Amino acid sequence: MGIFEDLSSFLEMRLEEFIRNNPHLELQALEENLLEQEEETLRLLAELKVREKRLQDEILATAQEIQRWHERIEKAKAAQRFDLAKPAEEREAALLRQGNQLWGQMEVLKQRMQQTVELQQQIQIRRREVKSKVAEAQANRASYQATASAQAAQQAGSTEQQWQTAGWNQTAKPPLDLEKAFQKWETDEELEALKRQMQR
Repeated sequence: MGIFEDLSSFLEMRLEEFIRNNPHLELQALEENLLEQEEETLRLLAELKVREKRLQDEILATAQEIQRWHERIEKAKAAQRFDLAKPAEEREAALLRQGNQLWGQMEVLKQRMQQTVELQQQIQIRRREVKSKVAEAQANRASYQATASAQAAQQAGSTEQQWQTAGWNQTAKPPLDLEKAFQKWETDEELEALKRQMQR
């Protein structure tokens, strides 16, 4: 089961690495990779099931053959046909050996299927975790972009807004310095206008 444990620890390391680096893009890539691995695991499981069915058929056929030869041995012994009984026993022994090998193959195949099912479940769990992290990263990114856009809009309109707000909060009577500044400016303008008229 070393390869499955290696793959599991590899996936965990990759997940952590992807989360540390650019989470929104890398997590999506990891999710796609996990989906491909899950599909590959499901394909392998389907192949193993086909092989299991074939082995089951071979085991059944071998068991039927053993039973047939066992009956022949009994029949030959009952008829005292030892010339037929001995080779029939050898044939039965060969079939028993073949059946034992097929049974061993079936046990190995069942273990492999169990490991593949466990791996597929681990990949599914990891994919759900990554999908959750992708959704979280996208939500954080959308929230960050919305905040950044709002701040940019706020900064762009802040001077005008501050000016309007400041004017709104003041009393209707202008400050003394502002009044003097306008009076001086208006007086200067009138003097300039008079000078121009006199020069004509």
